[in-house]
Amino acid sequence: MAARIVQSFSGDTQFLLRTAALQRFTRNGHRLRGKPPGVAKTLEQRLAEERAVDPEVARKINIGFPHLKPARSALLKERLAHLKAQRVNPELEKASRAHTLSIDPELVKRTWLKTSGPFHVRRLAEHYGIFEHLFGAAYFVPRVDLQIAFRNGDAANPVYYGNIVKPTEASQEPEVHFDSSFNYKEALGRTEATSDSSSTSWWTLVLTNPDGHLSEADKEYCHWFVANIPSSDVSKGDRIVPYLQPFPPKGTGYHRHVFVLYKQEKKLDMGEYRIEEAEVNLTARTFSTLDFYRKYQDDITPAGLAFFQSDWDSSLIGFYHDVLKMKHPTFEYDFPKPYLREQEWFPLRKPFNLYMDKYRDPKQINKEYLERKLARTHPFEGPEPPLRFPNAHPIRDVPSWLRTEIKRDRRGWGRINDI
Repeated sequence: MAARIVQSFSGDTQFLLRTAALQRFTRNGHRLRGKPPGVAKTLEQRLAEERAVDPEVARKINIGFPHLKPARSALLKERLAHLKAQRVNPELEKASRAHTLSIDPELVKRTWLKTSGPFHVRRLAEHYGIFEHLFGAAYFVPRVDLQIAFRNGDAANPVYYGNIVKPTEASQEPEVHFDSSFNYKEALGRTEATSDSSSTSWWTLVLTNPDGHLSEADKEYCHWFVANIPSSDVSKGDRIVPYLQPFPPKGTGYHRHVFVLYKQEKKLDMGEYRIEEAEVNLTARTFSTLDFYRKYQDDITPAGLAFFQSDWDSSLIGFYHDVLKMKHPTFEYDFPKPYLREQEWFPLRKPFNLYMDKYRDPKQINKEYLERKLARTHPFEGPEPPLRFPNAHPIRDVPSWLRTEIKRDRRGWGRINDI
């Protein structure tokens, strides 16, 4: 059919049609190999086919409390009642017109936590890889708001969801508050009473670091472990592991420190994780959140989450020596040595001194610079004052490479500043 249509046109028209058809398979005068763009699969499509994952296998498991949505009619009724109350309030309208209307941030926060807040916290935790590195293929939506702050005198350093807290700011045990009146029976659809008294709820709080283990990459360090917390009074809980401040080694970047609050079904005996107060043993603090949850998953449910990030500061040098009784570790990149070609008899267009320094010991070069600097430093009066106008002093009867070296020395440029 297409051939008949082409034949019905004149010669010039047929030429234009053939040219347009060929342009689909050429680019910049070169013929394309393989399928043309638009027909061939993109790199993203090919990688998606190669890395295809079974959705049933990759599906995450919710190990927290379920979210029970209230009836839509009840929500609409509550919203309408609120709007009616606001519309008949003359003081509210007067403040709005005068631009003096203020909003209570605590009320906004309570509303946020009651509606979309827990889901926002879950997305933040997924962004930082908290669930993946602590619970593997599981996750939970934090239903209980954790209010945590490190006190340093009059200042307070709160913990939110990924903010930075320095080791000096987190040197002391934090203050923890949460609402223990969370109706977990209603969330689970239960009506029967538990074995404990209905007036007391039991909780467990664990602070762990999934990034800082010095010998096992898939393990964590437990920085704090308080079990059998009655209601919300952390001070009355059973201290299984005493508090230990963050100690990220130098050169390892930011470390995540995660607070996980568990709701207990009953009072539990977790003495196997117990560490003495006076003992600071990192081997004994080796911890795995996934193994811990698997062991007590029938009696505990994760309900609260908060985490912060911490990196190295100078106070950790003494902490490693005095508290951990170990050498202060420092991690650095091990750069390969630069490639040096064989020396030439007559290197052209290369400064003589810099070319020769490439093939010398750097320690010997630094030693010579230091000796030169000390030779011009008086033991009591200090170094010689610099020239006020260094470019105004002529340099005569010296090779070009030495003239450049003298100019750099006068201006304070180059390697001598590293000594």
